[in-house]
Amino acid sequence: MDARTETTESSERGPRRGGLAHAIALVRTTVYSVTATLYFLLTTTICVWVMLFPPQKMRHFLIWWARGDLFLLRLICGQSYEVRGEANRPQGPALVASKHQAAWETLALLPILPRGAFILKKELLKIPIYGAYARFFGMIPVDRTGGAAALKQLDTDAKDAIAKGFQIIIFPEGTRQLVGAPPDYKPGAIFLYDRLNVPLVPVALNSGLYWPRRRFVRYPGKIIVSFLPAIPPGLKRTEATERLKVAIEEETAKIVAEARQAAR
Repeated sequence: MDARTETTESSERGPRRGGLAHAIALVRTTVYSVTATLYFLLTTTICVWVMLFPPQKMRHFLIWWARGDLFLLRLICGQSYEVRGEANRPQGPALVASKHQAAWETLALLPILPRGAFILKKELLKIPIYGAYARFFGMIPVDRTGGAAALKQLDTDAKDAIAKGFQIIIFPEGTRQLVGAPPDYKPGAIFLYDRLNVPLVPVALNSGLYWPRRRFVRYPGKIIVSFLPAIPPGLKRTEATERLKVAIEEETAKIVAEARQAAR
């Protein structure tokens, strides 16, 4: 991305490139969106039989679908990705707290963390087809308005997922953030950290440069996903919160600046 052509029309929307670069990306995104939708409907309809088998044994279907969508992104939109910090990527049960700038990471973290189980809004389970598969593959819904009862259910579901060997993926800011926006960390990630007694793995990324928040367009480029050293279990909440925030925000700022500098 060329920082000189990057503009923001609204404080609620991600950066938009100017001129011909935006027009070309818009056409490519339209082709991708139609193709990806047909791919999703075709694969989920044809492969509905996977629900006859245990979900743990059929997760390769979920990974296969996600990799196919990422292939379409690369082929049509010119959008690829690179994973850094391989030594920090968890292999066993863990709580993974990721920066959230775009819908991209809800797709890409599936093949990156094949044993991942997302914490997601309960409302998403109402989406036809998607909701059924999300529930089947062990994604963990949370009712944001449910108060203490919702937290108790989240605690139960998360402990059950950890006991099955999953890595729980949570977005500690709760929703997508604009690139460069002030951090807004909610208590959910540290609540789970305090309850689960597993390593907390921070993840930084720069997806918002290429899949801008609340914009239809996907821009070409390489998205960086960086796994950072795990925060060990057992720390006080205040210390764990500060370490998580500093790790994610410093690395995110670094890889965003790196991408912008490379595009000059």
